[in-house]
Amino acid sequence: MSLQVAVAVPFRQEGTDRLGEGAFVVALSLDREWFSPDQAKRLVDVAVGRGLLEKVDGDLVATFDLDAVDIPADYTPDTDILREQSTFEQLLDRMTDAGMAKQEAVAAANETQRRLGITLEAAAVLVATREGIDVAAAANAVRTELATDDE
Repeated sequence: MSLQVAVAVPFRQEGTDRLGEGAFVVALSLDREWFSPDQAKRLVDVAVGRGLLEKVDGDLVATFDLDAVDIPADYTPDTDILREQSTFEQLLDRMTDAGMAKQEAVAAANETQRRLGITLEAAAVLVATREGIDVAAAANAVRTELATDDE
């Protein structure tokens, strides 16, 4: 969730859902002084990888409802959000963001994995889908990982 909040701030600051990458980096590094410019560029890469941003004609476009994100007045992101998350961690974040308890989500994924004899990531996709949580981007990543493992 913290990543989504950090990504939302520059867009909400400008009142738009589309920003040039430079403006996004400046908002996070110079305006807010949260990250160095290199770290802000890394945040772009992580957010694109997580499906929160898309690059369209040289601009960054938010792929989520910016108005639905609660930005606390004293919010300052932790630099941990700059690290890449595994596909399972991404799926787990999606499930907890949608209201599932973390322990419940992990237990359901483990049980589904055990019962069906599939990877933990594939099991998490099934659990999230069963709960009505949109995990299409992560599902595609799992599909790609499975196809690569078969080769």
